[in-house]
Amino acid sequence: MKAKKLKQALVQLAEEGVVQLFRPQDGAPPIVGVVGTLQLDVLQARLKAEYGVGIGFDSTPYSLARWITGPRDKIEAFAGANRAAMADDLDDDPVFLATSSFMMRRTEEQNPDIRFHDIKQIGIGVG
Repeated sequence: MKAKKLKQALVQLAEEGVVQLFRPQDGAPPIVGVVGTLQLDVLQARLKAEYGVGIGFDSTPYSLARWITGPRDKIEAFAGANRAAMADDLDDDPVFLATSSFMMRRTEEQNPDIRFHDIKQIGIGVG
């Protein structure tokens, strides 16, 4: 019951823009994306006060999330080759999760046909 309530709360808070919610494509548990620890504190307080759900957090190895756009075949090949670092947002748009800025730059250099965006591009989808 609490897991269902937590999922509902996280989806609602993500829709409000309080956090980002990512579903890893490899089937791992959802990832809550925030800008910093203060945002985690706010999330934790709201979950407790508004939904009656107390939670703790485990960190992930990821430090950057980037929405990706480009030709459909290139995105599918990229996602297949990077399955452990791929997730979908609430709208089922693909997101690449990078462990560091260095890794992000390297990934961009190795995939010139794909564009990586730090904010979601509305109206620019998969080609």
